[in-house]
Amino acid sequence: MPINFLALETSCDETSVAVFNDRLVVLANVVSSQEQWHSRFQGVVPEIAARAHMELLGLAMEKALTQAKLQLSDIGAIAVHYGPGLAGCLLVGLSAAKALALALGVPLIAVNHVHSHLFAARMTAAKEVFPAVGLVVSGGHTLLFDCESPTKMIRLGGTIDDAAGEAFDKIASLLGLGFPGGPAVEKEARGGDPRAFKFPRSFAHESRLDFSFSGLKTAVRYTLAGPGEETPLPPEPGKLRADIAASFQLAVIDILVLKCLQAVEKMGRKKLIAGGGVLANRELRSRLESAAREKGIELFLPTSSLCTDNAAMAALAVEYWKAGEFSPLDLEIQPTVF
Repeated sequence: MPINFLALETSCDETSVAVFNDRLVVLANVVSSQEQWHSRFQGVVPEIAARAHMELLGLAMEKALTQAKLQLSDIGAIAVHYGPGLAGCLLVGLSAAKALALALGVPLIAVNHVHSHLFAARMTAAKEVFPAVGLVVSGGHTLLFDCESPTKMIRLGGTIDDAAGEAFDKIASLLGLGFPGGPAVEKEARGGDPRAFKFPRSFAHESRLDFSFSGLKTAVRYTLAGPGEETPLPPEPGKLRADIAASFQLAVIDILVLKCLQAVEKMGRKKLIAGGGVLANRELRSRLESAAREKGIELFLPTSSLCTDNAAMAALAVEYWKAGEFSPLDLEIQPTVF
């Protein structure tokens, strides 16, 4: 009989509960969005997010078990993301997971949220994808890893300032496109000329496997208002707004693809995997696919539903369960662990 896992995800602003088994079959994956609470602030407010998790987690758990046609007594292990993420949010999920594991008398398996984003590619592929170079690109993280196995991922580099997803949110705000910024900028960019503005691509001519998007954000702002001027009003809908969105998006995608190729060559890998919310961007997916074909690299991407934060990607816990590596009940959150 397969072992059923109940997984909790509360690292940022998505409250999610999933049920899957040790064969990586997902029986339910409930995601409750908090967008209604954060949209007016044009970004995630940590205290609001943590309180929303407390309100939504029990309902999400009940719904997931109902979809999976299981009861708590059918659960053989509890999985949870313990970091990185917002401290208050992580605390809600880990505390609930500990309580469930103790009450049910089953193992607790806490896994790294960022590593789970990469494991989502393995779940979609339904076959082995390791070893590989891994890219995580989301609202809070832009990181490259050398993934020797599902449980051994070594950080190669990452953003020295802002994450790519945060940059999308900021530019969406400057352009008056709303929150979340990724989908809004992508939609606006479809009507623009990506070559209209030559925005910077930091570290493009360097071998370091790092990213920086703060200069790119500044360049967009200066396109709308010069240095020293007040924060500009968003431009009216039309060619200028679309061209800025398209040119910004191209700059981000160019550097993401370039650094992936550099990492693959440096590590001598033949496979590239990627995950994270920004990977829902269709142009980024297309560019990665084209670059991989050209270089003879096997590319594995998650489905769009597994790109954004969700509990099903915590199926990485199955790999730890197979190895007999469980988490102690006195485990603490690790908001900055990578």
